[in-house]
Amino acid sequence: MFDWFAQLAPVNQALLGTLFTWGMTALGAALVFTTKSVNQKFLDSMMGFAGGVMIAASYWSLLAPALEMAEGNSLPAWVPAAIGFLLGGLFLLLADKILPHVHPDKPLESAEGIHPQNKRRSTLLVLAITLHNIPEGLAIGVAFGAVAAGFESATLTGAIALAIGIGIQNFPEGVAVSMPLRRDGMSRSKSFVYGQFSGMVEPIAAVIGALAVIFIAPLLPYALAFAAGAMIFVVAEEVIPGSQEKGNTDLASISLMIGFTVMMILDVALG
Repeated sequence: MFDWFAQLAPVNQALLGTLFTWGMTALGAALVFTTKSVNQKFLDSMMGFAGGVMIAASYWSLLAPALEMAEGNSLPAWVPAAIGFLLGGLFLLLADKILPHVHPDKPLESAEGIHPQNKRRSTLLVLAITLHNIPEGLAIGVAFGAVAAGFESATLTGAIALAIGIGIQNFPEGVAVSMPLRRDGMSRSKSFVYGQFSGMVEPIAAVIGALAVIFIAPLLPYALAFAAGAMIFVVAEEVIPGSQEKGNTDLASISLMIGFTVMMILDVALG
C-alpha cells in the first residue's frame, strides 16, 4: 500500500507527511464555517488528547530512537539524548521570550515577546500556534531523514505513525486559532485563513529537518531529542495548562491519557 510512498525521496516524504498535518490544522479551522462556537468541554478534551499524543510521540518516536542511535559511540548513549532534549526546551523558551505572540483565549494585555503591542491580536494569535508547530514539523522531517540515513531503529512506518499522530493533534490547534478570532468579530473566511495558516510552518520545518539529518547524520540523535524536548516544553507550558484552566481538569486528564494511548498504539503497531 505504501510502496509508492517508500520510493519517494525522504524530503518529499517529509513534505507529504506535513502537508497532511497542515491539512488537519485546516480541517480544525474549518469548523468556524459550521458553528459559532465550540463547546468548552469538547475543546478542553481535544487539547488534552493533543497533549497525550505529543508526550507519547516525544518518547516512542523521538527519544527512544535517539538513545538507540547513540549506542556504541564514544559518549554514553544518554549524553546526546539529554543534551538535545534540553536544547529543544531552551529553544522554545527563548523563542517565547523573543517572538511576539498571545495565546488563545488570553487578553491582549497578556501578550509575550518583544514589542507585542505593535502587532494585531490576530497576528499574535497565529504566531503563538505557529511557534509551537515548528518542533512538530522538525520531528517529522527528522524521522523521515533518519530512515534515509539507514538507522535500524528508524522505520518508514514509524515516521508515518508520527505524522498521523501529529496530524490528529493538529485538529484542535486549528480550532484554537479560528474560533477566538471569530468571537473577536473577524469574518468566518478570514478566521479560517488565519487558523490554517498556523500549520503552514510544519512543511517548511520538516524539509529543513530532513535535509539536516541526511547531510549531517552524526547529529541525528541530537536532532531527535531536540524535537522531543521542544514538544514536551509546549505540552508542559501551554497544552496541559490550557486544557485545564476552564475547570475541566478530570476530562482533560483522561483525554490526555487516551491521546497518549492512541499514539503509543500507532507507534508500536506501525513502527
